[in-house]
Amino acid sequence: MSTSADLTASAAAQADPIDGLLASGRSRRRAGALSASATFGWRAMLKIKHDPKQLVDSIAVPVLFTVLFTYLFGGAISGSSGTYLTMLLPGVLSMSIAIVTMYGGARLAQDVRSGAFDRFRCLAVWRGALVVGGLMSDGVRFLFASAIVVVLGLVMGYRPAGGPLGVLAAVALVVAFGLALSLVWAAVGLLVQDPAVVISIANAVLIPLSFASNIFVEPATMPGWLRAFVDVNPLSQVATAARGLMNGTGGTGGALVWSVVATAVIILVSAPLAFHLYGKRA
Repeated sequence: MSTSADLTASAAAQADPIDGLLASGRSRRRAGALSASATFGWRAMLKIKHDPKQLVDSIAVPVLFTVLFTYLFGGAISGSSGTYLTMLLPGVLSMSIAIVTMYGGARLAQDVRSGAFDRFRCLAVWRGALVVGGLMSDGVRFLFASAIVVVLGLVMGYRPAGGPLGVLAAVALVVAFGLALSLVWAAVGLLVQDPAVVISIANAVLIPLSFASNIFVEPATMPGWLRAFVDVNPLSQVATAARGLMNGTGGTGGALVWSVVATAVIILVSAPLAFHLYGKRA
């Protein structure tokens, strides 16, 4: 009797792997939260092939702003392009990451709109894996953009006085801030469910924050009302903290603390909101 049952299970396994698993009585183990998140993160990375603008922006934004502003305005603003680069490069690092944070929310909105979200929610995986996987993918893109900025700066003659540790600390700070912004756009994407609208809203917020900041010029020459906004602009604080870490200068402890607190507050507000909207749809 047992021999006949074994033969039946073997024949079923050869006919169809799924039937073979069922016939043998073995059950498939449910993927863990980390494994499922990594799978969705890899999926998000593969989708860049169909939306190369994500990768193009990660390269074009730091290259254009660093090269153009350094050689066009560096001498007029700081007396020399080399001196200006020490101020500009950490700021461009912060801006480059912030600008590309919108694509995670747009990708999530596209999944909702295309119906992929409804298929994913039927899978026996942790419900938050789609959002966390998107954040993993965003983190890889942010590191790639950061590497572009740092390598470009070294080629142009920038030498960070803070050394490798200072550069790594600045990159970690900026990437953490970028991931916090990604959670904001994830919530927006789940709310509006239209990738074009997500990108429009993000541009309306991020472009003013980028230019009304201390990334390109010192705020001392600005009108009082604009300088007041620049001083509380979180992107200005992140840029100031990154400058202090990369250039090895003191006096940026307040900006560093402010940046860490702002990043934590954004995460504490946007993460529960994003997961609430995700659970509401699921």
